[in-house]
Amino acid sequence: MAKLYFKYGAMGSSKTAQALITKYNYEENDMSVWLIKPSADTRDGADILRSRIGLEAKVEVMTPDMDVYQRFKETRADNCDAVIVDECQFMLPEQIDQLRAIVNDYDIPVMCFGLRTDFQTKLFPGSLRLMELADAIEEIKTMCDCGTKATINARIDSEGFIVTQGAQVVLGGNDSYIAMCHRCYIQGIRDKKKIKLHGQK
Repeated sequence: MAKLYFKYGAMGSSKTAQALITKYNYEENDMSVWLIKPSADTRDGADILRSRIGLEAKVEVMTPDMDVYQRFKETRADNCDAVIVDECQFMLPEQIDQLRAIVNDYDIPVMCFGLRTDFQTKLFPGSLRLMELADAIEEIKTMCDCGTKATINARIDSEGFIVTQGAQVVLGGNDSYIAMCHRCYIQGIRDKKKIKLHGQK
């Protein structure tokens, strides 16, 4: 029986790479994958999914007004063995319900990769719905600079300080976010510590 999967991790945990590797593994076995992402993710171009290590693939974009279930039914139902969703935290809760319905009605696995929480440690609406509906929830682990497991997606401003207020969605990668453990995150805020982003000299 197919399942709805939620595979989450902090920034830099190779979620997109794992999504693309999963796609490759299916296709290597002559199986068809529907690769989708929400339109909010425009970092690598509208219809490109690219990982930090250089893997990439064409992706179908879902806008907030789209019914994912209906789109699947009309375009992929006759030729699909798995659905892979990247940046699933940006999907609307009702779109997560539609992904759940694909699993139920077509017995096709749907694998959602994304963030669990935002820069203020609050659940994204799409991630919250996945926590409620997913059959299997798996953490993709990454490390804080101190060596312990990272769980926080810290947003860093242009001066190197942790941002604690602002819009929930601000696109960025290693240029504006860093994965941290909760202790380092709190200490960084309390001590007004300048944080060095990965890749900075």
